[in-house]
Amino acid sequence: MLGKSLNKNQNLDASSVNLIGNGTKIIGDINSAGDVRIDGTLTGNIVTTGKFVLGTNGVVDGNVTSGNADISGEIKGKVNVSEMLSLKASAKVSGDIITGKLAIEPGAVFSGTCNMGAKVKNIHQNMEASNANSKTA
Repeated sequence: MLGKSLNKNQNLDASSVNLIGNGTKIIGDINSAGDVRIDGTLTGNIVTTGKFVLGTNGVVDGNVTSGNADISGEIKGKVNVSEMLSLKASAKVSGDIITGKLAIEPGAVFSGTCNMGAKVKNIHQNMEASNANSKTA
């Protein structure tokens, strides 16, 4: 009977919410199909297809990749969000951002470059094409 309940829980991974509480420090990477909220400290990368929430006291020293994200804490690394990235007033981001949509509240601090929207793919393709053309002898 216990084996059946474990199999049932394994199927719920995409709808699960993973919480790293305030005062908790993790060293290593996090990969998840569900939503992730960090109120503690993560030294490492985080990859989730769900929503990533970084609380006011949360700190991530590494890269973030997610479907959607609400940032209230501090990130030192690249942020890649496929849909909507929201930087709250208390957010501090030191690193490059690639996102579909971006909302920045007054008071948020961002230091880096930002590529946003559907044109991001075209920019990369155009840069690669121009680099290929400029390498002719």
